[in-house]
Amino acid sequence: MNSRTTGSRGSRRRFVNWLLGTSFGGMVLSVLYPVTRYLIPPHVAEAAASSVTLGFGPADIAPGTAKIFKFGNRPALLVRTVAGELRALSATCTHLGCIVQYREDLGHIWCACHNGHFDLNGRNIAGPPPAPLETYLVRESGEQIVVTKGA
Repeated sequence: MNSRTTGSRGSRRRFVNWLLGTSFGGMVLSVLYPVTRYLIPPHVAEAAASSVTLGFGPADIAPGTAKIFKFGNRPALLVRTVAGELRALSATCTHLGCIVQYREDLGHIWCACHNGHFDLNGRNIAGPPPAPLETYLVRESGEQIVVTKGA
C-alpha cells in the first residue's frame, strides 16, 4: 500500500470515530438534561401576599359550609362553623400535599388521598398527616372578608 491510501484511510477513520463519539455524547446529554431538570425543579418564588381580601362576603357562606380560595399561590379553605364563626386554614394536606375539603356530613376537614382528618382548628385527628394545617386570621370588614397570615 502506498502512503497516500493509508493517510486517507486514517483521516476517514478519525472522522468516523469523531462522528460516533459526538453522537454518543449528544445522546447522553439528551437523556441526562431532562432527568436533571426533573430531579432539580426550578425555584418558584413564594407569593409575597400576607393578606387577601376574598371575592365573596360573609353573607355568601352559610353556617356549616366552606369555600376554597386562593391565598397567594396556594389554596386555602374558609369554613363557617355551625355556630357561625369564620375560620381559615391552608387547604394543603401536611401528609403529601393533596387538597383537603370540608365535609359537612363529618363536620370537619378531610383529605381524600389517604383518609386524613383535621378538626376545624386544623389539628390532625385521624389518619397519616404528621402535622396540623396552617391557620390564618379572619376578619370581617363590612361586606368583605380579609384573611391574614398569623404572626
